[in-house]
Amino acid sequence: MTTVRPSHDREATLNETGATREPERHGPDTGLDAARALARLALLCIAGAVAAVVAGTGHGFILLLGLAGLGLAGAGLWWALAHRGFARLLGALLAITAPVGVLVLYAVSGLWMVAVVALAAWTAALGCARSALRRLRTPHGMHTRTVRPPRRAVLIMNPKSGGGKVGRYGLVERAEALGARVILLDLDTDPDPVALARQAVAEGADLLGVAGGDGTQALVAGVAAEHGLPFMVVTAGTRNHFAMDLGLDRDDPVRSLEALSDGVELRVDLGDISGRPFVNTASFGTYAHIVQNPDYRDAKAVTALDQLPDLLAGEAGAELSARTDGGWLEGPQAVLVSNNPYARADPLTGGRRERLDAGVLGVIAVRVGGPVQAAELALLGERASGITTLTSRSVVVEADEETIPVAVDGEALVLPPPVVCTIRPGALRVRVPRDRPGAPYVAPAVDWYRVLRLAFDRSPHEPESHDRAAPSREKNQEQSDD
Repeated sequence: MTTVRPSHDREATLNETGATREPERHGPDTGLDAARALARLALLCIAGAVAAVVAGTGHGFILLLGLAGLGLAGAGLWWALAHRGFARLLGALLAITAPVGVLVLYAVSGLWMVAVVALAAWTAALGCARSALRRLRTPHGMHTRTVRPPRRAVLIMNPKSGGGKVGRYGLVERAEALGARVILLDLDTDPDPVALARQAVAEGADLLGVAGGDGTQALVAGVAAEHGLPFMVVTAGTRNHFAMDLGLDRDDPVRSLEALSDGVELRVDLGDISGRPFVNTASFGTYAHIVQNPDYRDAKAVTALDQLPDLLAGEAGAELSARTDGGWLEGPQAVLVSNNPYARADPLTGGRRERLDAGVLGVIAVRVGGPVQAAELALLGERASGITTLTSRSVVVEADEETIPVAVDGEALVLPPPVVCTIRPGALRVRVPRDRPGAPYVAPAVDWYRVLRLAFDRSPHEPESHDRAAPSREKNQEQSDD
């Protein structure tokens, strides 16, 4: 829900990622009419794709071979990841040659035009369907409020993070020019960011900030939340997923410092895993095992390929199960628990969280038991039976070993099960620049049932709301720290 305040209209039009949104210029029915038109256009495009396929029914067997080729490519990828040596080589060859062979077969049979038209029509249908559903989406902006600049801001900076962004952008000098105190981490002494943050609070800091990776940000954010202080992110890390979902400019960390002089404040949730805060994700299973390897940071791809066969075959690592609000997830190879759900089941490949104040954890569990399920994954993507996505207030991960590896915001940990993940709604006050680029909207997977209902003038089902805790937090967000 967006709370409009007469004197701060610009803040009231911020969307959930921090991007400004144009005010509504049309009547309430205009968006629905446009959505219906797009839904009908999507169905027409599907009809065009079907017509193109029907036009090639004289070569129906060849058309079926195209689908089989996609399945074989998925199976080949599984063999390449789950085996070593000659089997891996054969799998890689199959993953490459199967789709190439289908293209050659289509070209030789004269069906290349059918394939191109069908693919283009299907792509257009997906685009229209996503646009239609997006127009139905009710804006739920994270509420912001104007605050006074801090008097005793303390920023903890990692000089090596992001390949040395702190020095390259002159962040120390720029922050000090704005009145902040900077603590540079001496990585040779194995510094404790939590201890440094607590000391800064004891000395009177009224804002804590971090220029570094997400792992360091989470630790200092936990201290800020504990003491009710605002927290600030400077985008000096390598990936900066938390900053991205806050709508900050990841390419220009200097702009983050504008929060010290002209900032607004957001209330966001904070994840907790066995007493440790996290701002992005806690990963269990395959990925968590891989990042434990000391060679991972220097050779990610080689290390992953070396360990994946044993992990996917179940010959290494613990057998996991996870209990959520809705039941049990049995035997997943990987479980990812996120501070608020991702729009799609692909957070490791650029996924976005639509908001950070929904008060629920996102859960993505993956189980691929062989080449058949791998082929299904290649054909259906995140809708495959091997992928489970849900939301939950808490997640309890069990295992059959005394300790299990866990990757928390990219940091490798080892914890004793059961490992309990919870969400702390509205626990963190985040100070961000008033003007920031925002993160792009990422549409979820297309729900064709809703598209059909919309196209035929029936009320589509509203998308699932993750904001079950929002009403209780809005009152807290209205309080001023002035």
